[in-house]
Amino acid sequence: MNLKEIKELIKLIDSSSLSEFHLEKDDIKLQIKKESTVKIIKDEKALTLNKEEHISEIDALKEERIKDKEDENLHLVKCPIVGVFYSSPKPDSPPFVKVGDKIKKGDVLCIVEAMKLMNEITSDVDGEVVEILVENQSPVEYGQPLFKIRKV
Repeated sequence: MNLKEIKELIKLIDSSSLSEFHLEKDDIKLQIKKESTVKIIKDEKALTLNKEEHISEIDALKEERIKDKEDENLHLVKCPIVGVFYSSPKPDSPPFVKVGDKIKKGDVLCIVEAMKLMNEITSDVDGEVVEILVENQSPVEYGQPLFKIRKV
């Protein structure tokens, strides 16, 4: 087996779905492996970029873990019916709650109109309003998250 034949064999294996190839012929043993995670780095800049990308991926994972821990204290208030979300009792009235408001269990958070009936949606936990997930006068679905509340 000469060098030209080996190169042709490598090209064939590279273009195939094979990941590993073994050949034993007379006194020649040839083993070729393809790895799907091979990265070719041509210069030092590429190496630096890869390190930075890796570091940013690690930072993102750390942020996700922190967020998951924070999420343990967050409670989602979900819509119990299909309807239209209203943040205040009347169009010219201030909203029932704003981000940052301290609330108690049973406080009215919004109204959902369904079939001309106005249904008050109340908090089922004590806490602080972290985020309002729905725009005023928007249609809402059953089970749709409306508010994020940090439990106290």
